[in-house]
Amino acid sequence: MSPPNLTARWQAWGPYLQSAMRIVAAFMFIQAGTMKLFAFPIGVPPHGGTVLLISQIGIGAVLEAAGGALILLGLFTRPVAFLLAGEMAVAYFQFHFPKGFWVVVNGGTSAALYCFVWLYFSAAGAGPWSLDAWREKYLKK
Repeated sequence: MSPPNLTARWQAWGPYLQSAMRIVAAFMFIQAGTMKLFAFPIGVPPHGGTVLLISQIGIGAVLEAAGGALILLGLFTRPVAFLLAGEMAVAYFQFHFPKGFWVVVNGGTSAALYCFVWLYFSAAGAGPWSLDAWREKYLKK
């Protein structure tokens, strides 16, 4: 196989890897919400409990669990991802940035990274392995 052909074949996998990245990122993101809401797979450190549902962190946990599930399925991906990008920006600037500028110092690596991952999906969409793609193919005829 010649290098240009190999490159073309690898590039053809781009949309499918986009879907795979969405699924993996959403699966990990959901766990942040279920930890806060249900103490699953672990509870909120340091004592392992849950958060008060009617609180800012509780609302964030609902967004993480429900929004993460929608993104995992690839359903309404663009608007949900945009909402979650905003949630992560708020989380970063409210809770992490005041502790210092560098993300490795302030503990905001995941919040900052998720902010831009969800921003990317809000623009790029869910990819071919999604309910959005299925809806586009079968329901828009």
